[in-house]
Amino acid sequence: MNERRNAAPGLIDGLTADLGGPRTNALLERLDAAVPWEELARPIRRLYKGNGRAAWPVVTMLKAMLLAKWFNLSDPQLEECLQDRLSFRRFVGLSLTDRTPDETTFVVFRRRLRQGGIQDELFETVLKHIEGQGLLVREGTLVDATIIEAPRGQKGAPEKRDQDATFTRKCGEIRFGYKAHIAVDRSGVVTDYRLSTAKHHDSRYIDEMTAAETKGVFADSAYMDRRRTRQLVERGVVPGITFRGTSKRPELSEWQKRWNAMLCGIRAKVEHPFAMMKHNLGYRRVRYRGLERNRLDLCLTLMACNIKRSLSLHPT
Repeated sequence: MNERRNAAPGLIDGLTADLGGPRTNALLERLDAAVPWEELARPIRRLYKGNGRAAWPVVTMLKAMLLAKWFNLSDPQLEECLQDRLSFRRFVGLSLTDRTPDETTFVVFRRRLRQGGIQDELFETVLKHIEGQGLLVREGTLVDATIIEAPRGQKGAPEKRDQDATFTRKCGEIRFGYKAHIAVDRSGVVTDYRLSTAKHHDSRYIDEMTAAETKGVFADSAYMDRRRTRQLVERGVVPGITFRGTSKRPELSEWQKRWNAMLCGIRAKVEHPFAMMKHNLGYRRVRYRGLERNRLDLCLTLMACNIKRSLSLHPT
């Protein structure tokens, strides 16, 4: 791969080294130290063919992608912030004399990742790095799903909607978009994920996401299934799935109510990544059209969540 080299920090970079928001600088320093950048860059470099025009450094582009996630930036906003904010330029490795990648460069880079099919490899690299630091609990897997909205478009023009997104009903409300399914460690780190159209049932991917689990599987009543419970017990895995009433027995027994209450505290951990995605990172609506584009975007979002979550798991 023919990779361009960013300029070394010069005199003016040294004179401005102390400028910038102290809180942002401190956070970016911690995030920078928490990511195995070279390990992530290695499979991406394989996607570049020949020795043509020098490409932007892969690490610079990766840092820009995650920076956009942590600060909820669109491509035009990311380009402007890299031109405008000293702390952001330092983080991605740009000196004050370097050119700045433009928004088209970010689009091309994401397309390369998507077409290369390496997003799962990148996700696993971050996860293994976190596990290597001893930050995973490995005492069960928590599973849940959430709807990520997509624009519905104008009335009377269904052909202009995202054709991969679908409608579903949630709590009596019609929703349109996709559904993010995640498996979470007891530490609050996401260990697996799927993205589907919104009409897929919450429980569609729980079995494949927990196939290797040996301790316990925890989920809400939408995942309750006798066959699943029986199979988990046969594997020696605790079926930590909350009970729900049936048409024949609408009322739960006292022990079922106690079981559900006990599981509430355990299952609460699965809500932490969703809260970070939607409230901290602004991932309430998809940015792109099409399942594959949004699957890559979900992968990058969850990588950003896991990296940020790992900061709070380190002993103080």
